Formats: sequence, C-alpha cells, structure tokens
Amino acid sequence: MNQQTDRHLWADATSGDGDAFGILFDRHVQTVYRHCFRLTSSWTGAEDATQSTFLLAWRKRGEARLVDDSILPWLLSVASNVVRDQQRSLRRWQNAVLRLPPQPDSTDFAGEVAGRVDSERRMREVLRAVRRLPRAERDTLALCIWSGVSYADAAVVLGVNEAAVRARVSRARRRLTRLLGPENDSAPGIHPSKEAR
Repeated sequence: MNQQTDRHLWADATSGDGDAFGILFDRHVQTVYRHCFRLTSSWTGAEDATQSTFLLAWRKRGEARLVDDSILPWLLSVASNVVRDQQRSLRRWQNAVLRLPPQPDSTDFAGEVAGRVDSERRMREVLRAVRRLPRAERDTLALCIWSGVSYADAAVVLGVNEAAVRARVSRARRRLTRLLGPENDSAPGIHPSKEAR
C-alpha cells in the first residue's frame, strides 16, 4: 500500500502524474461512492456521480483545497456539487419527457438483488426528509455524518467555524428524528456511519 500523503500525491497529480492520481482514486473512491449513494439513494446514480467527481477532480486539480494533508473533504464537496448538477439535469430531462406523447407499456423483468432494492427504498425515505432541511444542514450532514469527515475538516471546506458545523449537525439530527419518527431512529443518515466512529 502506498504510504505517501495525499498532499504529496496531489502535488504530483497536479503536475500531470496520472499514476499519483490513480493512487488517490483507489484510496478514496469507496468513500466518495458511499457519499454519492447517500445523496442520490441510487447505486447506479452513485456510480455515475463518482465517475464524474473524479473526472472533474482531474480537470480542476489545480484548484483543490487540501485539509490537513487530505484531499477527501474537497472530493466530497465536488461530489455534492456533481450530484446537485445531475439532479437539475434529470429534472429538466423528466420535464421534457413528460411533454412527449405516452408510449405503450413494456415490463422489464430484470430485477435487482433484494438487498439493493431495500437499501435504495430506505435511502429514498431518508433523502425525502433530508431535502426538507436547510441546505447548510444538508451539506454538513452529508459531509460529517454520512461520509465521516471531521467537524474541523468540514468547517474548513464549508468556510465556517467548527462550532457552526456542530450546531448544524445537531439541528439536522433533531429535525430528521422528528421528520422520520422515533421508529426510524436507526435509518441511514441520522447517526454517523461506522467509518466515522
């Protein structure tokens, strides 16, 4: 396993070293992928967003902001913006499709694995509640609770102080518990993931 810091690897990647970028990709792709899933509630959407995140990160590698020698908080911020852009595009596409004349029904029998379907359903429920939170709380929740970024690192990426990050997380948890009900206290998105503990 490569022991070089993100800062060293990112400096090499900024100079055009694709191998250094590949090491960073391998190091952080699963965390970015889980982050994207939690924002989209779709495994396929998360794959697309993850690919777009790393493509955009390569293109904008000169603009990155490392936090304590880690590129991960910046990558998660890029991923959040990628998902937002994709969702806007999807809404425009859906509106255009709705204006088309209806097509005859066709049934697709290629079902997904039951566990994936269930996790997507549960994540959609959580995401519906999360979308009712103010944007600042949604962004902080996605970084700190879903992806395990420390409060201090999230404060740097979001441009606020650590106390503000802690307050946003606390408010978001209270609101989600209220919106989802106490019976859903174990739903994804309310408490830190195991990776963050």
